[in-house]
Amino acid sequence: MLAAGVVLMTALSAFAQAPAAPAAPAKPAEPTVEQRVADLEAYMNNSARTANVASKVAGPGPGHNAWMMTSSALVLFMTLPGLALFYGGLVRRKNVLSVLAQCLGIAGLVTILWWSVGFSLSFAPGNAFIGGLDFAFFKGVDSNPSTLPWVSQNVFAIYQLTFAIITPALIVGAIAERMKFSAVLLFVTLWMFAVYFPLAHMVWGGGLMAGAAGAIKAIDFAGGTVVHMSSGWSALVLCIIVGKRLGFGKTPMPPHSMVLCMVGTGMLWVGWYGFNAGSAGAADGIAANAFMTTTLAAGVASVTWALLEYFTRKHASVLGFCSGVVAGLVVITPAAGFVDSTGAVIIGVLAGAVPFVFCMKLKAIFGYDDALDTFGIHAVGGTLGAVLTGVLATPAVNSAIEPVMKGLVGEQLKAVALTIVWSVVATAVIAYIVKALIGLRPSVESEQEGLDLSDHGEEGYIFESKS
Repeated sequence: MLAAGVVLMTALSAFAQAPAAPAAPAKPAEPTVEQRVADLEAYMNNSARTANVASKVAGPGPGHNAWMMTSSALVLFMTLPGLALFYGGLVRRKNVLSVLAQCLGIAGLVTILWWSVGFSLSFAPGNAFIGGLDFAFFKGVDSNPSTLPWVSQNVFAIYQLTFAIITPALIVGAIAERMKFSAVLLFVTLWMFAVYFPLAHMVWGGGLMAGAAGAIKAIDFAGGTVVHMSSGWSALVLCIIVGKRLGFGKTPMPPHSMVLCMVGTGMLWVGWYGFNAGSAGAADGIAANAFMTTTLAAGVASVTWALLEYFTRKHASVLGFCSGVVAGLVVITPAAGFVDSTGAVIIGVLAGAVPFVFCMKLKAIFGYDDALDTFGIHAVGGTLGAVLTGVLATPAVNSAIEPVMKGLVGEQLKAVALTIVWSVVATAVIAYIVKALIGLRPSVESEQEGLDLSDHGEEGYIFESKS
């Protein structure tokens, strides 16, 4: 009984000396009718929610979230199967599956990198060049809005993942038919850390080139610098280091199926609505404008390219129409949410003309083997689009750019220069590292036989009898 009493007295003493439990945090104020109406207006206008008020609109806005999920599916559709078929139709039949495998392999690899650290390095708070690890392994990436006011963070993360997938896949076009599958995957792994994640953070993650918030006050609506310039300029460097295909310039290397190329082009055009209109981050007027300008630029560029081909080569080919469509889509990408219909038509004409000169004339003069014109369309087109954005952007379309309009062309040129230097230098270093570690090219025998068999042990004959 004495021992029990001592224990009881000790417990009571400890309880008496224990600090009082912290008071429960005050609940947000119950919204007034006016505040609830303001919340609904914010949802309709895709603006910030009413601060310090318990919103009656719980979670993400259903319409905006639905559009971003749809856009995510459309952008993934651009790579699988759009880009895969577009590139697959342009190579020789012995290398069709190798291109499809590279697109599939990149999609899986980048998904893992994005989940583990890529999304965090691109969009978490950090410094001017790279983000931190706050979102590593998708920590805190749930169904609550975060980066965008009415879109859940998990949807935003997956939408950005689809951009991260297609960007390195574009590089495949420059080194098609002559780079080992293992070397492609190792190169892409290193390239994502050295090029894509930093550029995505610098432009879209609040870093060095993040518009009014950045030291370089450039604008890029949907990826002229981050996607097309980075992949296109890297593709040029990589194809030069890898070297030309066996027999290049001596042996005819025509596309094995323009049917697949045209089908892939159609898929790219459709998917590009998610790429450009989805970059508005909501189903709002900016998205509608991007939808319109994307359509106009692609159509005008396709006709422009075909007309130039007709006047210079006496025919308008299906490949010419397809190349024009893709060029128009590339050049409008950084400007889609910033220019009006007239600006889109001007962009379409220039997109059909300038890349045409690089692909049909200058490539032959310089002699580099950019197998599927990744540099001529994506690097040249992305660079042209970034500059034209500075010339043609108007606050009448998107009032958010009003603070950066003064001196915008100069800021765009700074962003272009930084993107080129960053991509070229990093790609050269990575390519030589991969070359030293595992080599870039297959054996001569494997390349002659085709990468379908040497890398994957399969054959990909399509629409053609083997007899």
